[in-house]
Amino acid sequence: MLAADQPHAPAAIRIDLGAIFVSMELSKSTWLVTSLSPGAGERMSKHIVRAGDVAGLMERFALLREKARVRTGQEFGFIVIQEAGLDGFWIHRVLEREGIESYVVDPASIATSRRRRRAKTDKIDGEALVRALLAYKRGEPRVCAMVRPPSVEDEDRRRICRERQVLIIERTQHINRIKGLLFAQGITGYEPIRRDRRERFEDLRTGDGRVLAVHVRSQIDRELDRLELIIEQIKAVEAARATLIAEQAANTPAAMLLNLKGIGPEFATILYAEGLFRHFDNRRQLAAYAGLAPTPWQSGSIRQEQGVSKAGNSRLRTTMVELSWLWIRYQPDSALARWFQERVQHNGGRLKKPTIVALARKLLIALWKYATAGVVIEGAVMKAA
Repeated sequence: MLAADQPHAPAAIRIDLGAIFVSMELSKSTWLVTSLSPGAGERMSKHIVRAGDVAGLMERFALLREKARVRTGQEFGFIVIQEAGLDGFWIHRVLEREGIESYVVDPASIATSRRRRRAKTDKIDGEALVRALLAYKRGEPRVCAMVRPPSVEDEDRRRICRERQVLIIERTQHINRIKGLLFAQGITGYEPIRRDRRERFEDLRTGDGRVLAVHVRSQIDRELDRLELIIEQIKAVEAARATLIAEQAANTPAAMLLNLKGIGPEFATILYAEGLFRHFDNRRQLAAYAGLAPTPWQSGSIRQEQGVSKAGNSRLRTTMVELSWLWIRYQPDSALARWFQERVQHNGGRLKKPTIVALARKLLIALWKYATAGVVIEGAVMKAA
């Protein structure tokens, strides 16, 4: 038995780099900059920059470029990658303004170890991002999913519908809190959302016939003050939404969606601001973006469906499910509504929830074709002029 001769050093897959590859691990206090430069072998260098210090980051990039120039005698550009997260896209815009090629990656798309107890540090994550960036630039398919950063205008437009959703949740919390405080005193049937909330509150009596105690009355008064403030803010947001829709031309996606029966200003704004303003190459990309793509599990003879991925835009996905129920009510003669009814009848009236999710995917694709290419949805009814 003869042992095979081992080479003195393993052959490197990567031979030459045409740029300085950099990953940025962002946190609230520091930025970890991991770089792989030409002429430095396979060793990755790591440096810490104070969070938000753009000048310090540019200075570090200049030092990396100078070191690469000294080693190789050539000037190299930068290719930077960062994960999408709390910092948004402002760092990406700063890098592009400086002439640096920048990418924002979906962190869930980076391959990781499947060990139950896997090591995770900023150093490990930074190196993994650099390797993913190298593979992406080599053209390896599906190595990661790069995010398409929206423009400043498109990103700002989403604030209207998102703020309204937050305010609606806060309004519900205050209403439930007021009802809970009153229920503990034996009072039911009081609706804080009504306009005569203050007058009716003065006439309330506890279950044992008493006037509300001083402190609980004061607490409910303050809750009503906050509730009224939120109601006014919701009205202001809805007015801004109406102005935004009115400023758009008749052939824009939001205005075209409003022509369909069953779709109001809120749904039209969310559909446009959260999804339809983007460009999608095909229906699979659109379904994956909304998290409505199927997730099969196939291994040998095992074949089962795990449901939708839920890995996309949760606001768009939730809106589409709600709109699907309304579509059945307001567009019962459309082809999509008939498909839903036939499928439910075929299942004996069961599995309505999985079927409505499938309808949401079909409806989103149909609305995308209608808003972008003008393809009329079969059997859909338009609003009266």
